[in-house]
Amino acid sequence: MKNFEVTDIKEIEKIIANIKICHVGFVDGDKPYVIAFNFGYKDRILYLHTAKTGRKIDILRKNNNICISMETESVLNIRQEQVACSYSMKFKSVVIEGRVEFIENFDDKVSVMNIIMSNYTDRADFQYNAPAINGVEVMKVNIDKMTARKRGY
Repeated sequence: MKNFEVTDIKEIEKIIANIKICHVGFVDGDKPYVIAFNFGYKDRILYLHTAKTGRKIDILRKNNNICISMETESVLNIRQEQVACSYSMKFKSVVIEGRVEFIENFDDKVSVMNIIMSNYTDRADFQYNAPAINGVEVMKVNIDKMTARKRGY
């Protein structure tokens, strides 16, 4: 079995910089629950935001452990069109295990929202009104473990 592991943190962060959506797995009692999120990443911390109510918030209030999966540059690679086992995927992926911490301070929430926005724009200087910031949960993911893989690159 080939080893596709990426261990260099700078290379892992380059992979993350090219990703726009992550999938966050929660533990809801004895059942998994996974949903897609926009996110921001800075200084080895991942940030999320969401509505203040809902299933994911209820789960996190009971168990703040999460697992995040993200991938980019997925491309079908075909060596021999008539041979099924010759098909593979080129990809880069990151898996993060961590614990969610809710951010309550208004100014900290604004800073985090700008980190998130910088993942989708070339700006980190947006202005927000109080209802917008007070109407969302902003979360810091304290990373316990981060692994990455790439294949075909």
